[in-house]
Amino acid sequence: DVTLNDAGALSQGLEPSNKRVRPLAKVSSLVNLMSPSKNGAVRRFGHTIQAMSLRADTKSPRTSLKGGSKASNPTPTKRRNSTLWSETLDVHQKNAFSVKEIRRQEAIHELYRGEQDLIEDLQLARKAYHDPMLKLSIMTEEELAHIFGDLDAYIPLHEELLIKLAEGTGSDGTVSQVGQIVIDWLPGLNAYKNYCSNQLAAKALLDQKKQDRRVQDFLQRCLESPFSRKLELWSFLDIPRSRLVKYPLLLREILRHTPPGHPDVPTLERAITIIQEILSDINVRKGESECQYYIDKLDFLDEKQRDPLIDSCKTLLCHGELRNKNGSRLHVFLFSELLVLTRPVTRNDRSCFQVYRQPIAVGDLAVEELQDGEVRSGGSFRGAFTNGERAKNVFRVRSLNPSHGQSHTLHVSDIYHKQQWLNSLRTAIAQQEGRIPAKHRSSTISTTSSNAEMDENQPPSPVPKLRPQTLSRSRLGSLRRKETGV
Repeated sequence: DVTLNDAGALSQGLEPSNKRVRPLAKVSSLVNLMSPSKNGAVRRFGHTIQAMSLRADTKSPRTSLKGGSKASNPTPTKRRNSTLWSETLDVHQKNAFSVKEIRRQEAIHELYRGEQDLIEDLQLARKAYHDPMLKLSIMTEEELAHIFGDLDAYIPLHEELLIKLAEGTGSDGTVSQVGQIVIDWLPGLNAYKNYCSNQLAAKALLDQKKQDRRVQDFLQRCLESPFSRKLELWSFLDIPRSRLVKYPLLLREILRHTPPGHPDVPTLERAITIIQEILSDINVRKGESECQYYIDKLDFLDEKQRDPLIDSCKTLLCHGELRNKNGSRLHVFLFSELLVLTRPVTRNDRSCFQVYRQPIAVGDLAVEELQDGEVRSGGSFRGAFTNGERAKNVFRVRSLNPSHGQSHTLHVSDIYHKQQWLNSLRTAIAQQEGRIPAKHRSSTISTTSSNAEMDENQPPSPVPKLRPQTLSRSRLGSLRRKETGV
């Protein structure tokens, strides 16, 4: 295991020195969850599993971190123990079990081993990242608490499941009934509500701190060390969320190999229902937290822009970067009650979204899908298209309120993301009209299109044009996956 002394050896490379320091490549997060993408719809933060596999990562962090001199050949990462349950049996023991029972025990063993790996990673996040950064004053205790949350508090929770599974293991190495064990243990997962709700703000702070050269240097050294398994810090901090969404799949796998009439069938079915309810509650809580996070980052030029409905918004249905017909980038937020167009700006070193014109109440909103090449109300997409290229993937939103008279033509990067926007807009309008009960309302989709605009026949108000935030393309594919949301 990585010890505090091991990680502390990094101080040799982190403390000020007269030696010339080799430039480090910019460290980018594996999961850019904060900033909007330039290329289309992005799922709401943490909404779906990305690459789901029932087999845990086989690489191991159990290698000491070495500071100081650099080895000529990098130390290879060790693999985690990936021994199958059946591989622990001799030939005579294997013959005593049916193929179906062996597969059932393999699935139970996968649940057990995944808990072991999770505990190891949580301990690693503390020992190799949190404690050294605190000791070396790379971050303050308050900043680390905000980023790491209460990770230590969850270790006993997962150790408890390991103990219960071990107690339920017979002399032949099998777990006869696992359903009730899981049912009794699952309520403890509600403790993750606060952690998951804070992830968006934690990721934002971590990305901000990465601009500090000492933080960047420390994280880069960790990334190059064997214990990290080539994973960045955020991947370790996101492990609890990714583990949560695996539980339904793991339990279904056990159930799939459980014969009909087995006492575990009804209890496993009940356990799956319970974990789905827990995940749904966590997802709602996290969605509300995300919604409030972005509301707090709205910057109103005029207090009249602050529509009272903004205080009623509890859900962020869709958001992302779009372009207007002039080619200007805007970041658009579709809340449950309001459509808000903004420009990303920086105020006193704080990134925020300056509200562009008056927000439109969803109850006054109309949406129109435009055909490729169709331009109405005059004007062209100046700056957005070149060489007479036809405008594709365009739609228009407008306010039905005569006092506003707003119309915005929006351009999206591709047909898929255009459909995501249209679906979200139409769903929001239908909800306001009462055609869809509140309990069936969709979760947030973070959609990053490429065009938004207000009052097509009026020039945009003069505001500082600053670099828009960007988001990793690796997240875009996740929208296409329909998996358990958290």
